[in-house]
This record gives sequence, C-alpha cells and structure tokens, in this order.
Amino acid sequence: MTNEIMFVSILFLGISFLVSSILKGKFSRYSKLQLSKGLSGKEIAEKMLRENGIYDVSVTSVEGFLSDHYNPLNKTVNLSPDVYHGVSVSAAAVAAHECGHAVQHATAYGPLVFRSRMVPVVQFSSTIVNWVLMAGIIMLAVSNNATVLLIGIIMMSLTVLFSLITLPVEFDASKRALAWLEQTNVTNSEEYPLAKDALKWAATTYVVAALAAVVTLIQYIMIYLNNRER
Repeated sequence: MTNEIMFVSILFLGISFLVSSILKGKFSRYSKLQLSKGLSGKEIAEKMLRENGIYDVSVTSVEGFLSDHYNPLNKTVNLSPDVYHGVSVSAAAVAAHECGHAVQHATAYGPLVFRSRMVPVVQFSSTIVNWVLMAGIIMLAVSNNATVLLIGIIMMSLTVLFSLITLPVEFDASKRALAWLEQTNVTNSEEYPLAKDALKWAATTYVVAALAAVVTLIQYIMIYLNNRER
C-alpha cells in the first residue's frame, strides 16, 4: 500500500506540473495581449472595489510571479508586478479575481468565512502531518500500533477539508470577476473569453490539488482499516 501511495503522489505531482505549465503558458501569452480599454491591473482592481461599494480595501504590489492574493486580515488586494502594472488580458483577469475575494469578504460569503476560520489549525497541522503519517507507518510496521497513524489521518483530514472548501471559494471569486468584467465592458467580446480561459486554468490547479489530497487520504485510511481487520 505504501508503494501505491508513492505512485499516486508521483502521478498527481506530474499532473500538477503539467497543469501549472499550461497555466504559466496561458498567462504568459495573455499578458502580451493589451486591453482595448488600456486599464492597468491596479486601476481595474480599484474600479471593481469601488463599484461593489468597498472602500476599506487597498490595492498593493507584491513581488513574485502569480503571487497575487487577497489578505482578509489587513484587507489588501496584493497583485504581482506584472498584474499591478500590466494592461493586459491576464492582468485584468487576475486583478478582478482577487477583488472577487474582497467582495466575498465584504458580503460574508459562507465558504470564505469557514475557510478563514480553519487557517490557524491547518497552518499548524500541515507543517507536521507528513511526519506524523510517516511515524505512524513505521510504528504500524514495527509494533502493529496504528494510533499514531490514526492521529495523522485526522490531521490530514483537516487539510483535505481545507482544500475542498477552497474550491467553491475560488470558483465563486472567478464567477464574480467574470460577471463584472463582462457587465462593465472592461474586456471586450474578444478579450473576455481569454480572461475566462485564464481563470479556468487557474481554478484547475486547485482541483488537481484537492483530488490528490482526497486520494492520498483514502489510501491512508485503507491502510488503517486493513490493519484493524487482521
């Protein structure tokens, strides 16, 4: 069973790498397509926030590629340099998506509220869960004691739940972003499908991560159950 876990991990690692490569390629290509409106990512973000009645969220620039994120703690939309200064289709898509999270926060969107409450617990469990699972497998092989493995499974269940609840949060943010981009004509009829495609591939990375987490958790549960049946 441990060999199967290794195989699944490698398989999903390969899938994740493939999806990530496609995503980077899409954003690289769409970053070269200038918006007809000529608005930068910063301007688009500020416009979307204002038009949704949000005035207590600031738009800032952070280092990195695709490092864009919304921070609910200090209410900031953080955009990478290419998005913050960019006047491209990809910049518009990303800026609007991150503002979608700000709108979720302002409207107390359920899944986002639940995910935010999970963050402290998941941050702790994710740092040690692999070590606990490894120790559990070793103890199971040496002494047939599955207690530590069960603790690891419970901890991993929290991270899996976090991955799953992230999906509706990301999908909804993209849905809000695309609706706004279309309604306000920030993107024209040719640019909008490209923005939609970029966000689709961004969401796919979360889907792959969630599937990998679920399958791996199931395999550890099977190891635990098989041991109990002996």
